[in-house]
Amino acid sequence: MSTVKALILTGFGLNCDNETALAFEKAGAEAHRVHINTLVAGEEKLADYHILAFGGGFSWGDDHGAGVIQALKLKNNIGKDLLDFVAEGKLVIGICNGFQALVNLGLLPGLDNDYTARSVAITYNDCGNFRDQWVRLVPNPDSPCVFTKGLETVDYPVRHGEGKVVAAPEVVKTLVDNNQVVFRYADGEGKPAKGAFPANPNGAVEDIAGFCDPTGRVFGLMPHPEAYNHFTNHPDWPRAKEAAKRQGKVPGEDVVTGIRLFENGVNYIKETFF
Repeated sequence: MSTVKALILTGFGLNCDNETALAFEKAGAEAHRVHINTLVAGEEKLADYHILAFGGGFSWGDDHGAGVIQALKLKNNIGKDLLDFVAEGKLVIGICNGFQALVNLGLLPGLDNDYTARSVAITYNDCGNFRDQWVRLVPNPDSPCVFTKGLETVDYPVRHGEGKVVAAPEVVKTLVDNNQVVFRYADGEGKPAKGAFPANPNGAVEDIAGFCDPTGRVFGLMPHPEAYNHFTNHPDWPRAKEAAKRQGKVPGEDVVTGIRLFENGVNYIKETFF
């Protein structure tokens, strides 16, 4: 059987590549951690992969804004390769700093099939400080996003100081009307956060935690699904373990929702390309 190959970017302050690679491996892909300079130098070819992951961290120390330098370096060196990758129907996921880079590149939100224009910004949290917490997310069942098919309410952690999604009202309306808003922040009961802190940890408009392009194949989100790769990652895991025992189940036997998100991407490639 052919292998789904995922490329996870590394280098220059990115620090979630190992977790992301692990998540893809658990999801059934062959994960390759590749330094950005290796791609720029042509020593690795983006065309040889099926999924491209922009992971979390602090690329170039966020010195000129989160994801800005990373986006410029890639756009000025392999910009055409990125556009070709998307045009071929392959998958791109950006997590936290990677989401910020995708927005700066213009690969998101891809309105009117334009993957070069920047129409959304991700800026400083309203609370004025870095947030490291778990959040509850409600997916949009009508979204075309490949990665979230079949997911219901999920919990993932956030780790960011610049996570507030903002855009002109007409852009936000388009994203909502097109069902490109994939994840929204919610309260503990799964109800809309309505901007309330800390359920919405950054003040994002419309409680937006992640959105995709019109095809659903390019996806970015601020929370970290790769950080929920085992049931003991979740802060409530002791309670879940006891509940599983009382139901006669083996604790941790179910695939956690973090890995399920990556499985959706891997399965899509298998069904589409093989």
